[in-house]
Amino acid sequence: MPVKPDPCPCGGASYSTCCARFHADRNAPDAQRLMRSRYSAYALGRYDYLRETWHASTRPVSFEAPTPPRKWLGLSIRSHRTEGDRATVEFVARYRIDGRGQRLHEVSRFVCEDGRWYYLDGERR
Repeated sequence: MPVKPDPCPCGGASYSTCCARFHADRNAPDAQRLMRSRYSAYALGRYDYLRETWHASTRPVSFEAPTPPRKWLGLSIRSHRTEGDRATVEFVARYRIDGRGQRLHEVSRFVCEDGRWYYLDGERR
């Protein structure tokens, strides 16, 4: 009997066919998939990926695991819009800190440079 693949943290069918490929080559084809892969990177502790997909103009000097630690529970994309080399993605990410449920509702801005999408910043809602 075949082993069922683990679901991707972003909600995809399996990590290996969803966000793993973007984590490997750091080149998501659009802002929505970059958003999903960044969520998965948070859930999996792939902070190298988060740093490398953050635009140089807004990237923090150092980036470490959030404290207190979060258990990421799910991602819901509310909307996304692309206009040329700019895009926005509105999402709600659910997580738990010390057993208490939390949610992050944000409209994130992205830019595409030299064929690669980068996270610029976000406005919490």
